[in-house]
Amino acid sequence: MSSPAATEAPLRLPVIDAGVRIGHVHLKVADLQRALDFYCGVLGFQVTTTRPGAAFISAGGYHHHLGLNTWESLGGSPPAPGTTGLFHTAILYPSRKLLADALKRLIVAKIPLDGASDHGVSEALYLRDPDDNGVELYWDRPKDQWPSKSDGSLQMFTHPLDLHDLLAELDK
Repeated sequence: MSSPAATEAPLRLPVIDAGVRIGHVHLKVADLQRALDFYCGVLGFQVTTTRPGAAFISAGGYHHHLGLNTWESLGGSPPAPGTTGLFHTAILYPSRKLLADALKRLIVAKIPLDGASDHGVSEALYLRDPDDNGVELYWDRPKDQWPSKSDGSLQMFTHPLDLHDLLAELDK
């Protein structure tokens, strides 16, 4: 199938139903136990089931939010910079206090952050898992607090996140 020429109008189909959600992400890892130590040991996910070379983990008993497998990657190395692939897996926390708890877990485990941002609609922590996969830990502000432009459209931005202020949530 060939792609349309750049001058052709893009195909316009109806928008996807608002109830559609991303159910899970499946990651290729080099060392299953090392990945479990990070996702379960540090972040606190729970194993729901395993198969040879794979584990399925979740928060709250869902069948799985993340699948981790070594089927094609046992002992492998991360993709080279500048190649295509997954940018990051975003893990949504239900409250700012729980995001603060995640930050505390990272500090205790001595896992460095790649960044921390306030996007107006959300606050996010960025890091790498042991297989160099990008991970975003974030919480969404209530929708009525999202910043908007004068025309009513969403006005996202990227400002530094005050980590001390975030950690202060744990004292409230």
